[in-house]
Amino acid sequence: MLGLGGAGGAAKPPKQPSFVSYLTPEEIDVKEKEPIAEKMDNVSLLPGELLLCEANTVLKCTQDEGSQRGVYGRLICTNFRITFLGEEPPDDNIPEFRNKIFGENDITLQCVDQLYGVFDDKKKVLISGQVMKKYPERLVIYCKDFRVFHFCLSYTKEEEVKRIVSGIIHHTQSPKLLKRLFLFSYAVAAPPYKATLFMEKTLMFESVKDWGAELERTKGNLHYKVITANEGYKISERLPRYFVVPKSLTEDTLLDFNGRGVPVWSWSCPNGSAIFKMASLPKEVDEPALLRQKIFLDRVEKTLHRPLYEELRIEDLATSLPPLTEVQMAYCRFKQLFLIENSTDFWDTDLKWFSMLDASNWLEIIRQCLKKAIEVIEYLDDQKINIILKEDNASDFCCVISSLVQIMMDPYCRTKIGFQSLIQKEWVAGGHCFLDRCNHLRKNENEAPVFLLFLDCVWQMVQQYPLAFEFTETYLTVLSDSINIPIFSTFFFNSPWQKDTVSLEEGRHGKQGESLRFYTVWDWSLQFEPRAISYLNNPLYVEKSKLDKNSRKAVRTKHQRQLSLPLTQSKTPNKRGFFKDETGPFIKNLLGKRISKLISAPDEVSHNGRVFYESWHRKPVDFHGLIIPHLEGPDIRIWAQRHLRWIPEAQVLGGGSVATMQRMMEVMDELQSLKKKLEMNPTSPPYSTKENEMDGRRKKSVRRSSLYPFAMLHISFFRPAISTTSWRSWEPEDDIVNREDEFIDLGSI
Repeated sequence: MLGLGGAGGAAKPPKQPSFVSYLTPEEIDVKEKEPIAEKMDNVSLLPGELLLCEANTVLKCTQDEGSQRGVYGRLICTNFRITFLGEEPPDDNIPEFRNKIFGENDITLQCVDQLYGVFDDKKKVLISGQVMKKYPERLVIYCKDFRVFHFCLSYTKEEEVKRIVSGIIHHTQSPKLLKRLFLFSYAVAAPPYKATLFMEKTLMFESVKDWGAELERTKGNLHYKVITANEGYKISERLPRYFVVPKSLTEDTLLDFNGRGVPVWSWSCPNGSAIFKMASLPKEVDEPALLRQKIFLDRVEKTLHRPLYEELRIEDLATSLPPLTEVQMAYCRFKQLFLIENSTDFWDTDLKWFSMLDASNWLEIIRQCLKKAIEVIEYLDDQKINIILKEDNASDFCCVISSLVQIMMDPYCRTKIGFQSLIQKEWVAGGHCFLDRCNHLRKNENEAPVFLLFLDCVWQMVQQYPLAFEFTETYLTVLSDSINIPIFSTFFFNSPWQKDTVSLEEGRHGKQGESLRFYTVWDWSLQFEPRAISYLNNPLYVEKSKLDKNSRKAVRTKHQRQLSLPLTQSKTPNKRGFFKDETGPFIKNLLGKRISKLISAPDEVSHNGRVFYESWHRKPVDFHGLIIPHLEGPDIRIWAQRHLRWIPEAQVLGGGSVATMQRMMEVMDELQSLKKKLEMNPTSPPYSTKENEMDGRRKKSVRRSSLYPFAMLHISFFRPAISTTSWRSWEPEDDIVNREDEFIDLGSI
């Protein structure tokens, strides 16, 4: 069980003093008199990064034992991050998984979630614009990646406290302009970006060539075409420069409502059915405007009136999925479970944790999204019905459901390159408002973690079917962290039009004299070394072309709890055909109650989702075919690696799935090494590997934390369940640490 972090309100008064100094006042005075010029040179700044304010003699407190210990150093705020430089010499042991852009004591300005100040043992929220008569003794920073930092300012000069506190509040909580983001400073100052060989494989969907390649891959080029009429965003600023529509759809139709009401192609199923996204028409109130919309939809309907499209269904996601405000509130409740300030809070709220998790409703929203995707798959795969996903702007839940459907049905989207290309197509080119939904400008108007919801849904499938994915959960965790790195433009614009317009304006005013070229998040070599990048790849994934066709498919293990899927009851299929009525369900579903005076109530197209779901789970799993995730209660889980990685009490020494995976990676590395040695010298004995080298590899996996590679386990953080003296009397501590596991269960992988 887990604890609940206090996110708001007054903090509980600690039983012991909130701060314990391990230095005398004389020692502190000596430290204040030390010159800092040399330390200024040690601040490693990125191109375009400027130092704004700093404070000396700041104590970064640890989270164990009520945060009464820590390390002295300097707290610095730049236009890119908040960073802490400790006075202690850095550790010589460089971690294997290390980000090259920022370290463990760095917080990007966009990663700051909330600020709190401690005044006389009372915690208060710090917001922009408030007048502070007194500055806090402590500064508590809650991060969007669930880190919690405590900085004690009791021994810092008053002037420096004012500067650093005011500076951090202003640069992390105040609304800002888009052009003031560090993204633009870095693009101007850094060397021009050049795509690597690995990046060239990821389709960016910024050209006709990329869209044509996707159409050819999915065999959709027979019925659909790439539209180039929006190159100057003449049709719509919401749509990308290039997109795909049915071949029979004329460009005049696209101009009527600025691209709204037009079925935009997303993906084609191998059986010929397809999935579309459509933005709702303007909600006009006068009757002439409604008649104009009906005439427009009649024209669109005629373009789809042929045998391939006789069966078509409209999925109005605004009515079948929760509103974005509810998603935001659910995530706010959910994230408080993991913002742990100290060990005391963790253990004090242990009994309430499951009830609070259930009350957050976050896991239920994940279940609803996966369920809706399975319903869509049943129409596409089983009934061969084309699906139109409809939403206000077709850029939120349309992106979620369309992406999940493709991941479940298309094995290419479960590869690393395919998944990245999918995000570029459905989210970046699809016009998801990353800037507003992630609240990068601190305007707090349209914030909603839609993309994080999608990543959490993908993680549910990765942990249920790890062999079906080329990437690991570590890849997903790193991707979620990259949302708040203002170096990559991938997640910092609301639409391709906004990116093209602003980059062109800033490029003309800058040194380049042309449109700015931003860095993309898909070039992982910018963040990690090759050794660290290997953690993003699943070593157990095998490409379909390399599989033996006669190999036996893996048999799915039977779940302990077989619960029915709460889908709607099946109905008798509509034998009359889709376009037989005078006014078809196409127009009825799109206009709904707004034209109730003109048409009758819409008819529901039936499906047999429950039978489809249960029949699929009775078959063997084909990891390179369709995969359907389990939706029962025990199967929708918490993304532990992302949410719990900074909580020492939630870690397991030398255990968990990460340790098992790491051990298998080491075995595979060892086999590859032996294979190379045999190829170089076939006459050498197969046992040439030194025994001490093999022992070293084994000890690595024993020392892994269950939340590795993000969290390095410190045994001192744990409260032993038994007395320490009794535990030590059983056998030496070194023997316990170095002892190997006798058996590793690989059945769950």
